[in-house]
Amino acid sequence: MYEFAVTPATTQIRRRGVEIAEVAAASLAAELELERGDRIVRVNGRAVRDYLDFRFQTSGEAELTFDVVKHTGEEWEVELERGEGEDFGITFEQIVPRQCANDCLFCFCKGNPEDARPALRVRDEDVRLSFLYGNYTTLTSITEEEMRRVIEQRMSPQYVSVHATDLDVRAHLLGVDKKRADISAKLERMMDAGIEIHAQVVLCPNINDGAILERTIRDLAARHPQIISCAVVPLGLTKYNTDSRLTRVTPEWCQSVIRQITPLQKELRARLGTTFAFLGDEIYLRAGRPVPSRKHYGDYPQIEDGIGMVRSFYNEFEQLRRQLHRRPPQNVRRVNGTILTGELFAPILRNLIGSLNEQFGTKLHVAGIENRYFGADITVAGLLTGSDLLAARDQIEGDFAILPSAAVKSDEPVMLDGMNLSDMERRLSIPLHAWDLSTFVNSKLQGKISANP
Repeated sequence: MYEFAVTPATTQIRRRGVEIAEVAAASLAAELELERGDRIVRVNGRAVRDYLDFRFQTSGEAELTFDVVKHTGEEWEVELERGEGEDFGITFEQIVPRQCANDCLFCFCKGNPEDARPALRVRDEDVRLSFLYGNYTTLTSITEEEMRRVIEQRMSPQYVSVHATDLDVRAHLLGVDKKRADISAKLERMMDAGIEIHAQVVLCPNINDGAILERTIRDLAARHPQIISCAVVPLGLTKYNTDSRLTRVTPEWCQSVIRQITPLQKELRARLGTTFAFLGDEIYLRAGRPVPSRKHYGDYPQIEDGIGMVRSFYNEFEQLRRQLHRRPPQNVRRVNGTILTGELFAPILRNLIGSLNEQFGTKLHVAGIENRYFGADITVAGLLTGSDLLAARDQIEGDFAILPSAAVKSDEPVMLDGMNLSDMERRLSIPLHAWDLSTFVNSKLQGKISANP
């Protein structure tokens, strides 16, 4: 299998090829005597820079020649024939992201405390990660080599932080000159080559909102369907970002954004068949307004950017509740614990869990946790930290606690402030699970695992 992940940037000399991190037993790679630490530097004579090159150059090829530098320093030439669909059984090294050269006014990295995990200070600007994971890039410093690679290897879609089509405003937001801020030719080149684009606007009060925002949306919508969608998400300011040029987001401002953009969304739906410009869930929640319907979001093109997550949760919750109704859990009345979430989502979750308690007799509590680590303006669940949870221990009731899986590192049980879940569990003296909704229902309510995580 292939695996690919992001690591913090390090200062190192770039080596040729891509390093093998693991070889599966009895796999094709094992038969070829490839080992951990070996580097594949060429495939059929073409240089390999990373996992994506390897995947692209081996795709559809039955007869292959690998130039390999062994971990011992030996150089091998490996010839092989691969059956259709046969997997190499290789896990590759993690990639070091290309770094951002902008000085964005609103960059969240500027809002991290000094003791934040080093990974939180990585400002990536990498079209590979945009293709693989939906990471946004600004395209201000994309090289000709990277551009050719996006087109040749069909790295589509690309996720592009536009923020404003007014060049003066975009240059101001990115901290670059107008020449670098102008990416119109780059976007045209990608779209002409069939590369699809998802756009993003980080909306900063009194800078790129109002008329600037409407112009940006209309300019981008004019290139639909090559530009598939546009996410409009609010500025997030931590207590450490005190730049006087930035204005904090308020409920009143969120209400005004909704009033402005809702008619434009209706217009675009009628003309393009899609809402196209989607407001972040946080805007609706801060405004005290209900999130739009399922139909509004279509196929949820920007859900990873926090758009449509609440609606999707509503739908998932209703589906799981019907599932529980068809197959009532045994001993469900003995389920007594606390679900932890951010302050913004807590009222919604509290209502839903309350209905579950009424229907099944569970004793589940919802605790909206204040974000003390980043500051009170940061209210989303995914940015909660271990220290926030420990500070709110008096809100935890029952026999266990559940925190959102989004608040935990994907490949190890660590939160944003570096606190380990097992250490937190000991300090809280209660089992602590990092689960999403479906895992919670299938595990705890259906009684498929023990109380311990």
